[in-house]
Amino acid sequence: MNSNIKITGHDLIALGYKQGKWMKKAIKHINLHQLQGDALVSYLEQFKTPEPIALHSTPKPFSINIRAENELERDNVDHVINSMETLMKTPTLVDGAIMPDACPAGPDGTIPVGGVAVAKKAIHPGMHSADICCSVLLTDFGQIDPKTILDVAHTHTHFGPGGRDRESQFQFPQELLEAFKSNVLLNEEYMIQIAKSHLGTQGDGNHFLFVGTSENTGNTMLITHHGSRGPGARLYAKGMKIAERFRQELSPDTKKQNAWIPFETDEGQSYWEALQIMRKWTKLNHEVLHNSVSEELGIDIENRYWNEHNFVFRDGDLFYHAKGATPLDPKFMPDITGPRLIPLNMSEPVLIVEGKTTKTNLGFAPHGAGRNMSRTQHRRSKTGSTMQIFKEETRGLDIRFFSKEIDITELPSAYKNAKTVRTQMKEFGLGQVIDEVIPYGSIMAGDWQKNAPWRVKREKRTGSKKKK
Repeated sequence: MNSNIKITGHDLIALGYKQGKWMKKAIKHINLHQLQGDALVSYLEQFKTPEPIALHSTPKPFSINIRAENELERDNVDHVINSMETLMKTPTLVDGAIMPDACPAGPDGTIPVGGVAVAKKAIHPGMHSADICCSVLLTDFGQIDPKTILDVAHTHTHFGPGGRDRESQFQFPQELLEAFKSNVLLNEEYMIQIAKSHLGTQGDGNHFLFVGTSENTGNTMLITHHGSRGPGARLYAKGMKIAERFRQELSPDTKKQNAWIPFETDEGQSYWEALQIMRKWTKLNHEVLHNSVSEELGIDIENRYWNEHNFVFRDGDLFYHAKGATPLDPKFMPDITGPRLIPLNMSEPVLIVEGKTTKTNLGFAPHGAGRNMSRTQHRRSKTGSTMQIFKEETRGLDIRFFSKEIDITELPSAYKNAKTVRTQMKEFGLGQVIDEVIPYGSIMAGDWQKNAPWRVKREKRTGSKKKK
């Protein structure tokens, strides 16, 4: 290269390099040092686009801890296995498993609910989904009337969309606020705003507040089930955008829902750190509700333990993505204080379990009962009035819906047979039941959309048009 000629971006593109942020700095360096010949080639080597990472030619092996017991279950299990086979072609994955509560969660190749996928040096946001750190926490209140606990909890909990108004918000710890501000993915005004307003909220869907009594001791226990709410969903959206950039660069053949963030990159480190902060927020989200009951009644907490079942767990350079799977192995939970919790449905006991890691369970158990059909299919399968169905399925229980509208798709018949799940837990070595919390009652969001303001307005407009 003549020393009087300046290299340009067009020259680098002509040499086969892709345009990017790196180019401006590289051009400046090349021209400043008048790089030519071998020196130029050697310097540009670092900017070469790597060959795309190919999918595994055949699926990596995974363990099947589920067995279909009827035609409906067979169709569900077939879909789950087919989706896992596609998933296990993802280049980063080295192992996987499906649990007895497994059910499809999206298009072919999407990790199912009740699935575990083990990746090497990679975090897949799509494999923990938007409900980051969905989890359960149990508080043992000792010998107290369960109705008292349920009534007081009802006055403190919050279900449905959005967060609490300023007057009813729980205090946000300074230490946690500083943690949010220290992370590039969490340090934004809106993220912190919703982290404050959503604290002490439970959302909707299958999230619940459950009260029952220990079969072993007779003590009354409060159990809540929910995840990281708005802050977690926002972090997930950011993670998926980052992963998509890496997917386009590293492995375009990988399905979008299975895009990953390389752990050893700056983005990977920031995302992993953000997940740990969101984990702390979610645990606090449970604790403030339980503590509010204890404080109002002036009673002591006899015991407490929790576990997430929708998260990414690390063991060295392996990342275990649990999409609805309960961690049995203590290595996955640095703050473990007791056994694990597996809820089934509102009319069944919450199982308290312990267990060991095996080659086929990978250190996990089911997270619940799962579904054999979608909410829409379940709704269509029911005959009779909603109230009649509700009474039949919840007889003897104190079941409440926060919105005061019954959500028929959360009744026991919407879920897999609890006895089947328990039988298969024993069959496949997925944890040992050491106690059960016998149900007294529970609270769920209910069909909050039925009377949502936007729907009422739409129905009024439609009604007016019909009258004309």
